[in-house]
Amino acid sequence: MSKKRILLVEDEKHLADTIKLNLEIEDYHPILVYDGSAAISTFKEQRFDLVILDIMIPNIDGIAVCENIRLHDKNIPIMFLSARSSAEDRVLGLKKGADDYITKPFNIEELMLRINKLISRNDETSKGNALLDFTFGSNSINFVSYEAHGKDGKFSLTKKEAFLLKLLIENKDEVVSREKILQTVWGYSVYPSTRTIDNFILAFRKYFEVDPKNPKYFLSLRGVGYKFTV
Repeated sequence: MSKKRILLVEDEKHLADTIKLNLEIEDYHPILVYDGSAAISTFKEQRFDLVILDIMIPNIDGIAVCENIRLHDKNIPIMFLSARSSAEDRVLGLKKGADDYITKPFNIEELMLRINKLISRNDETSKGNALLDFTFGSNSINFVSYEAHGKDGKFSLTKKEAFLLKLLIENKDEVVSREKILQTVWGYSVYPSTRTIDNFILAFRKYFEVDPKNPKYFLSLRGVGYKFTV
């Protein structure tokens, strides 16, 4: 199982290094940035399981970063770190979309416990909302067993095929960019060619389309991305 990825946004270098080290000891994969602009761009470019966010950071403050992240992802857990300890500040942070708010100075063990709880809770929520199977036309896919039924009968999907199908179906009628596919299915550090993704789409058409040359389910938009539509 891959390590849980955590975006850590903290401009106090000593504190940031301490948190990063403890996250690594807990077997997480932290990515550290020091300002709001870097936080927003890094979040868009990579996949994360949790965001730890200082409020008073350079360029763009943590509240604005949190609001920006929530525009793109409603579910990822966000934890605020802040020297602001008033009830009003905590309420504002939670209203803006944070799941937890911890004030400085804090006990590092308590911080780790809260992080573990947020990630565990998010895992359970994700499982509860997980797409287990899907039917479209005369086709069906089981995302647990990787078994599928297409125009030529039953067959087994590869893990990569199942992951890409699931991503497209969960975003049905929306164009999914090549970058998002690379980050989500292959992992952000591995970059197959565009032809690799095209070959997967061609395979899906062969499996599921009545007329693969005139697809109605799996569409490619040149220079933009890919779309599943029903």
